[in-house]
Amino acid sequence: MRVSEVYETIDARSPFESALSWDNSGLLVGDMEAEVSGVYLAVDATDEVIEAAAARGASLIVTHHPMIFTSISRVTEDDMTGRRVLRLVREGISLICMHTNYDIYGMAQEAAKRLGLVDPVVLDVCGSDEDGPFGIGRTGALEKPLSLRDLCEKVKKVFFVDQVRMFGDPDAKAGIAAICPGSGKSVIGEAISQGADVLITGDIDHHNGIDAVMQGISIIDAGHYGIEKLFMEDMFSFLGEAFPELKVYTHPVAQPWEVI
Repeated sequence: MRVSEVYETIDARSPFESALSWDNSGLLVGDMEAEVSGVYLAVDATDEVIEAAAARGASLIVTHHPMIFTSISRVTEDDMTGRRVLRLVREGISLICMHTNYDIYGMAQEAAKRLGLVDPVVLDVCGSDEDGPFGIGRTGALEKPLSLRDLCEKVKKVFFVDQVRMFGDPDAKAGIAAICPGSGKSVIGEAISQGADVLITGDIDHHNGIDAVMQGISIIDAGHYGIEKLFMEDMFSFLGEAFPELKVYTHPVAQPWEVI
């Protein structure tokens, strides 16, 4: 099996051409014709992830976040990204990143499904195709109205997070929820316009949180990694079904920070 086969299978589900203009998704390091001995899945291509993939003999890493995000003028050991590129090349490991193309075709649907949203619609529309609008996040009715406090507990349970940050009245009832895995401060306006009682997302700062409440919407911040780590489990199932003979590994789940 070659890298190109895995790439094309991913592309059929989450088209790389759908990635947003500022993004850098696709094959970032490696050779489409290289043989794939195994796939290692992670949210980020950190040094630890590259080390673990090499230790398992995986010749392809597939991540959600791009390792190369801004332009680089040189690849040397003096630069963090350069060191990672060189390590990948030395180990014969290719790297595919599926960022906003997966946000649009994969992450949004899976997050809405786990939350149990009824008849979800696209939160942040990026375009349309024969199936209608496509984009990032989803808005829909909860299976039953919940207090914000109880919804926080549900979010913790379905996304396997230990804690969340809440902006709003814990006793207020929420019937319509918007969800945007990752960083969602830019979609607060869309969530309000779609009548959401609460936005579930990550990376909400002090000002965005209190301003949202003043505009009539509550916020549940489950962390950027907290929701997006579902990428690994979802892609593990997807690649396992597509390539039953392929060895697929997932990086251990661990928040990149600790509360002391």
